[in-house]
Amino acid sequence: MDKIIHGPITKDEAKSLKAGDYVYITGKIYTARDAAHKRMKEALEKGEGLPFNIKNNMIYYMGPSPAREGRPIGSAGPTTASRMDKYTPELLDLGMGAMIGKGKRSQAVIDSIVKNQAVYFAAVGGAGALLSKCILSSKIIAYEDLGPEAIRELEVENFPVIVVIDSMGNNLYEMVMKQ
Repeated sequence: MDKIIHGPITKDEAKSLKAGDYVYITGKIYTARDAAHKRMKEALEKGEGLPFNIKNNMIYYMGPSPAREGRPIGSAGPTTASRMDKYTPELLDLGMGAMIGKGKRSQAVIDSIVKNQAVYFAAVGGAGALLSKCILSSKIIAYEDLGPEAIRELEVENFPVIVVIDSMGNNLYEMVMKQ
């Protein structure tokens, strides 16, 4: 079933989504990959805040290529989500509403998704050039020294994703394997 949501995502929206749903996101999402997640973890350990309000927001695991002339961003495909698994439960406990990436997640992340009534979306790997066309604006908001791994705030319109793990823990990858 196709659904449209606006970022940030509400708990009610997250709970309404089911594994296998096609979703189009419009609004704000944030990017962060390995190095940015490590920095956020270090900031939290020092008692510092995060560089953006994580409550109900979505993190897209993506490091873009340089923007072409006239475009806000270059190719913007997802990266492997499992690399962020060691950081994810803490961010979910702080209120993160959703993640966008590709690939499987650990059981600890799945348990935290259920506990926090969040959702994990997959974006299509290899389609970064097409996905970038859904990005209206991109601005670096933290860790600029990390280059493509800096945290960015994106404004997206009809950004296509698929619900892989819903707030009840249903996992599309496992469902397909059983079929």
